[in-house]
Amino acid sequence: MNDPASTLAKPAMRPARPQFSSGPCAKRPGWSPENLRSAVLGRSHRSKAGKSRLKAAIDQTREVLGVPADYLIGIVPASDTGAVEMALWSLLGPRPVQLLAFESFGKDWVTDVVKQLKLDAEVLDAPYGQLPDTSKVRPDADLVFTWNGTTSGVRVPNADFIAEGRQGLSICDATSACFAQELDWGKLDVVTFSWQKALGGEGGHGVLILSPRAVARLESYSPPWPLPKIFRMTKGGKVNLEIFEGATINTPSMLCVEDYLDALKWAGSIGGLPELRRRADENLKVLEAWAQKTPWVAFLAEDPKTRSNTSVCLKVTDPRVCALSADDQAAFAKRMADLLEKEGVALDIGGYRDAPPGLRIWCGATVDEADLSALTPWLDWAFATFAAELA
Repeated sequence: MNDPASTLAKPAMRPARPQFSSGPCAKRPGWSPENLRSAVLGRSHRSKAGKSRLKAAIDQTREVLGVPADYLIGIVPASDTGAVEMALWSLLGPRPVQLLAFESFGKDWVTDVVKQLKLDAEVLDAPYGQLPDTSKVRPDADLVFTWNGTTSGVRVPNADFIAEGRQGLSICDATSACFAQELDWGKLDVVTFSWQKALGGEGGHGVLILSPRAVARLESYSPPWPLPKIFRMTKGGKVNLEIFEGATINTPSMLCVEDYLDALKWAGSIGGLPELRRRADENLKVLEAWAQKTPWVAFLAEDPKTRSNTSVCLKVTDPRVCALSADDQAAFAKRMADLLEKEGVALDIGGYRDAPPGLRIWCGATVDEADLSALTPWLDWAFATFAAELA
């Protein structure tokens, strides 16, 4: 069969940087390996030089994100997943547990809490594109939730559903929200992220942020289950402060740490969190304006108030495609993503494997607005290419 792409004129403009992956995400504008010359390589991460770079990463994280001075920040193993697991296995148990599950990773935390830790937790869930009923969140229970659903494109608009005088802890997976959305630190006791997301760092490392209330739980509660070494945050009943001052539980990549420091330096140089948020918001507006005039596409997030400005998830709404089976709809979206990758104009924009069929386009601050503007005609071109076969 002839290549259908040959029958349609291709758009004239191409994105200068076609990296729209939702993790690892695009490097910051102007990035170069030359920026990593100061990396502490071939030396112990526990050397004075190694610890100083790790401590700098912690300090600059606090500055850019506006983390309160009495919160602890640590660099931990296994990306955001490792940071969340450390919190779940170390802190849960003494109180009732509730979980908000509205996308893939939130559902993973349900599996860990219910099937692995075997806690009798209440799951407040919702289909992809919606938020659960947050009015059911209890102040006496520990709460586990994602702030921004990386695989659904849905985020909580604020933390108003978390009580000021709560007795339970709030444990927030914020990996695709940090550096792009405003977090309400007073409502959050544990915050986790990985720098491979919104700052485009290299993967493998997580960041764990603990409030004084979370620290108090660590020091007053011993879980009944065994804790692997990489989860242990206390020594002799007290929090191990070395973890939050530049020491790490296992060996980090100092090259990745240097890359993170470079991204933090860039973030600070352009105006910090306000500018990072502005860039992500403006990027979202490009796709919103395009989607509003494009009949074949819609946001997976049903309510604009809960629409993510980082992991933007789109669904194909054309009646011809919607009439296909679920497998064929998924195949249609995959063909679009594959064609755009072949053209070199959009890399890794297929929807998440467990999410409804569609496309997922990262719009965080390391992506340039001009590249998204150049992308949208290509999205139309790819759709028209394969929709013509359904006519």
